[in-house]
Amino acid sequence: METLILVALPIVIIVLPIVWAISTYNGFVRLRNLVQEAWRQIDVELERRHDLIPNLVETVKGYAAHERAVFDEVTRARALASGPASGPAEQAAHENVLTQAIGRLFAVAEAYPQLRASENFQQLQSELTNTEDRIAAVRRFYNANVRELNTKVETFPANIIANIFKFSRAEYFEAEDPQVRVAPTVDFGQSAAPAEPPAAPPAATEPPAPEA
Repeated sequence: METLILVALPIVIIVLPIVWAISTYNGFVRLRNLVQEAWRQIDVELERRHDLIPNLVETVKGYAAHERAVFDEVTRARALASGPASGPAEQAAHENVLTQAIGRLFAVAEAYPQLRASENFQQLQSELTNTEDRIAAVRRFYNANVRELNTKVETFPANIIANIFKFSRAEYFEAEDPQVRVAPTVDFGQSAAPAEPPAAPPAATEPPAPEA
């Protein structure tokens, strides 16, 4: 029995690290693939977003042709966002610029009731809102996988395998400015009338002089 233990012990000591290394390596591959898959989903939704912008600009332009500066800003921001980026972080910065430009385009649309009531504009607005919602959903999925991958890359002893096989941290895709973390929304309904200021308190009167 003791001989069997002495024979088996070195085998276990050799096999266990190999099993751990293989398992850890496969875990890194799985996480890397999840991150890449999630990024492809983001890319599809971003492309759909970019495709909606020209039609939206043309629709608004039909009612507010003189707002050329806003249209040019949206066009430039779309071109920037549609172009190549060094990674998710830079792409997010470009998308934030586009989000701000779209917000200004919707602000222009607020001044034109006929535009807001047009079926084409309402459809484009709905499609853009739905696209923004999908982008937010896949961004959360992507960032969750990035966080798990980055934690594993930095955590001992998994970082040993990461260093050997060149698994590296991934970039998050998120807005830096909290103001642009959500899709631009515009209230096309009747705004609530501002509350009237409270009435001033009656002026203080002096008590009547006592009768002599």
